[in-house]
Amino acid sequence: MAIIKNKVLVIVGIDLASSPHSPTGICILRGMKGSTEVAYDDKQILKAIEQAKPDLIPIDAPLSLPPGRKTIQDVTDEHLRECDRELQRRRINFPPITLGTMRMLTERGLALNEQFEKMGYRAIECYPGAAQDIWSIPRQHRDLKGLLQGLKNLGIRGLSQKMTNNELDAATAALVGRLFLKGSGELLGGEKGILVPQMRLSQERRLRT
Repeated sequence: MAIIKNKVLVIVGIDLASSPHSPTGICILRGMKGSTEVAYDDKQILKAIEQAKPDLIPIDAPLSLPPGRKTIQDVTDEHLRECDRELQRRRINFPPITLGTMRMLTERGLALNEQFEKMGYRAIECYPGAAQDIWSIPRQHRDLKGLLQGLKNLGIRGLSQKMTNNELDAATAALVGRLFLKGSGELLGGEKGILVPQMRLSQERRLRT
């Protein structure tokens, strides 16, 4: 993908909930200034996208299926994608997308991605937990304040202690997407894989501008 220069990037990171009854975190990152909100139904999410007009939508939800499956309901012996296997090789925990609430999340993510494409926007799967591990900052369930400070150390402005775990994971996804467009990102498993940052914390600071 071509690196975007000399432009204020607008990235919308989404920490998608498996159900519209649970909160979805949204972070709109303009340059390095972040603002967040919580949404529930798909209409709220799509409205945020239309208003922001993002260059990229990194979303914490599966956007592809294991080999041999045309839908998440298909029954096969294959539960892992190549990107899932690569995360395992890197010792980053990631649940199989065919089990439990991950099935619901996958179905919702795929449906939303179709809407994004119709609107003319590109979404890309992102796993905030993997980015947080790579950057050596806490995951939200371990230390929410530590995650907030870690994201601030990476240069995101506008974050506050009032933000929920969903919003901070969305901010993580947004930053990963921004770095990807700046040339510092890696797609595990190919074009439809999971986006992770290439560099560790000290190196990523160079790409704030």
